[in-house]
Amino acid sequence: MNILPLRVALAQVNVTVGDLEGNARKILTSMQQAYAAGAHIVCLPELALTGYPPEDLLLKPEFVADNLRQLHYLVSESNHMPELTAVVGFVDRDHDIYNAAAIINSGKLLGVYHKHYLPN
Repeated sequence: MNILPLRVALAQVNVTVGDLEGNARKILTSMQQAYAAGAHIVCLPELALTGYPPEDLLLKPEFVADNLRQLHYLVSESNHMPELTAVVGFVDRDHDIYNAAAIINSGKLLGVYHKHYLPN
C-alpha cells in the first residue's frame, strides 16, 4: 500500500470582532498561504469569520446574513485551490444561531458542523 503524506496547516489569524470583510480577507490569505505551502487541509479558529466572541452582534440579523455572505465568498474563492480543504469557523443560522465550522473544498461547501457543548 502506497500512503501519501497528509499536510495539515493550522492558521492563527488575528481577526477583529465584527470585521467580517477584513476577517474574510485574512482567512483567504491564510488559505492561499497554506495552499502554496502544499497543505491538503487548513484549519482556522473557532468563529474566525466573525471574531470571538461576537456577543450582541449575533442579535443583529444583518450581521449574521453578512457573515454567511462572506462564507460563500470564501467557498467561491476556494475554487482556485482545488487540492485544499479548509475548516472555517463562522456563525450559522438554521432556525437558531449556531457556533459552526464549515468544510470547504474546490468551490463547494462540503459540510457544516454545529458546536453542541457551549461554555456556560
